[in-house]
Amino acid sequence: MAIILSNQWLKKRSPYWERLSGLLNQASASGVRQLTRAEIRETALLYRQAASDLSTLRQDSTARTYTEHVNQLLARAHHIIYSGRRASFLKILLFLRDDYPATVQRQIRYVLLSLVILLSGSLLGSVLTLARPQFMRHMLGPAMVETIERHEMWTHSIVGIEPVASSLIMTNNLSVCFVAFGGGGIFGLGPLYSMFFNGLLLGVIGVACQQHGMSVALWSFVVPHGSLELPSIILAGAAGLRLGHGLLFPGLYGWRDSIALAGVESTRLVAGIIPLLVIAGTLEGFFSPSAAPIWLKFTVGGSLFVLLLLWLFRPVAAVRRPSEL
Repeated sequence: MAIILSNQWLKKRSPYWERLSGLLNQASASGVRQLTRAEIRETALLYRQAASDLSTLRQDSTARTYTEHVNQLLARAHHIIYSGRRASFLKILLFLRDDYPATVQRQIRYVLLSLVILLSGSLLGSVLTLARPQFMRHMLGPAMVETIERHEMWTHSIVGIEPVASSLIMTNNLSVCFVAFGGGGIFGLGPLYSMFFNGLLLGVIGVACQQHGMSVALWSFVVPHGSLELPSIILAGAAGLRLGHGLLFPGLYGWRDSIALAGVESTRLVAGIIPLLVIAGTLEGFFSPSAAPIWLKFTVGGSLFVLLLLWLFRPVAAVRRPSEL
């Protein structure tokens, strides 16, 4: 049930938020180690109080400005309080189980934007390939086009060197994703280019194979690993877009604080794709180019994609770390 907070409550709580902000500024300027033990304890206490305040603020739709202010304070505080803690295997599992789906859901607008950019590139690539066959040669190169014209899949080179190929594929996929993510530091231009170009290439290849009667061969290769690889690229693009947004639109905070917050959120968003890329690379190296039945390949790919959606978009409990919003 929504409530309307009184001005008296807001005035009472505001000094504590400002004190937390002052301690965070001090820690950012001179380092956490320069804070006294009393100041560290005070920061932790104010952090917990602010988390409780955020829960209350969310119940008042008219207090959006205060909600965003406290939310960003918590993000800065969490980064400082927990940055020195070593991650254990259990914490990683808990992050993947609970925190990462919550992170994706909170950053869903960037995920959707990344998806739209990739689909836009794919649509344009399809249209240009249908309208101008020469565009296909320009994008894919003569060697790959000749392979397609011979009705051969270019993936046959993987067979026989699966372990090496799988390692190279994982490395390449990680590189693509981290370029999309890191490119967000160029005011968001990196993920814009990466998502659009990858979509463009996908559209060109899809139409080229369809024109030469190779659609089944193409998609039976792509679907098993692509069910995880393509969403990973989209999530990496979303992380880059979040970083670029923090650079371009600092909002309530100064540029430096906005970048710090965007960096925390985008890093968390990209962290969860690493296990996905490991699985996708293994499948692409061993299973996708194999002689396994086509129905099995589509079944594996479809099942993995459904499990991915169930993991990322299942209802999650209330966020345990409001600072990550």
